[in-house]
Amino acid sequence: MELTPQIKEKLALLQEKYEAMGQDMVSYLDGLLYADFLTYWDYIHLDTLLSLQSPKTPFPDEEIFIMYHQITELYFKLSLHECKQIATHENLTAKFFTERVKRINAYFNALTTSFEVMVNGMEKEQFLKFRMSLLPASGFQSGQYRMIEISATDFTQLVDKSKREALAGASIEEKFEYIYWKFGATELATGKQTLTLKQFINKYAAQFLALAKEREHSNFASLYKQLEAKGEEVSELAEELRKLDLYVNVEWPLSHYKSAVRYLEKDPVDIAATGGTNWQKYLPPRFQKRIFYPFLWTDEQTEEWGKGWVLSVLQTLKNKH
Repeated sequence: MELTPQIKEKLALLQEKYEAMGQDMVSYLDGLLYADFLTYWDYIHLDTLLSLQSPKTPFPDEEIFIMYHQITELYFKLSLHECKQIATHENLTAKFFTERVKRINAYFNALTTSFEVMVNGMEKEQFLKFRMSLLPASGFQSGQYRMIEISATDFTQLVDKSKREALAGASIEEKFEYIYWKFGATELATGKQTLTLKQFINKYAAQFLALAKEREHSNFASLYKQLEAKGEEVSELAEELRKLDLYVNVEWPLSHYKSAVRYLEKDPVDIAATGGTNWQKYLPPRFQKRIFYPFLWTDEQTEEWGKGWVLSVLQTLKNKH
């Protein structure tokens, strides 16, 4: 084969690259000569990925349950990948910020629209049996989801709504004691912390506190205000942040609420979730009123937060059953 000018140019650039690192280019060319060609299945570790489903029971639909939660965590990882790019950008612009939030919104759109897999994709009878083998594990224990929340907003907005105003000037550690999700994993009878919550705090508390401190001035709410103060055009960014607010704080918890109603609602006594979470009060957005960007919503929108969605879902489910 003739060494064309293009090939010679590439070899010269490679020689320059390896010399700068004190490396011998010929050795690397030997490596290329003997290396196998990359395959799709090796690149994405397909065999490993497909081996990560380990059901605890013989019920076929448990595999659906496992795989959907694994898919969810991969989408959360994609979202955190974008969160980190935004928070650590050396010269953040509204354009870059907006493009990355659009990506996160695309991930959450995929999640919320695919949640029908969980709502109607399993036999209720199978679910109510295999779920008992999962105790005390719960989707509540998704650490990545909490990290997305911490990256998205001022930490005060994650405090239980009854304590937000009082703790607005408190330390991160003080606010963490009253973070909203702790009140969603209490024993229904006694109000004490469930084992699910104790496990979760033991595993992730240090990471959550470290991230909260790291994002104190680089969370999305803070960065938005910084860009606005600089005079940047932030109208498109504001629109994407409102979408994110709705996806994470209304649509996603409501998807879980629909699933809980489908599988756990039982007249006259509701079935408890596997983690013992009080899902009836924890999941509906209108109860939590968790809002990342209150400064982007009107007082009326804030007051009516999530109500319409919850009522419409309940009505739909009543019509079906």
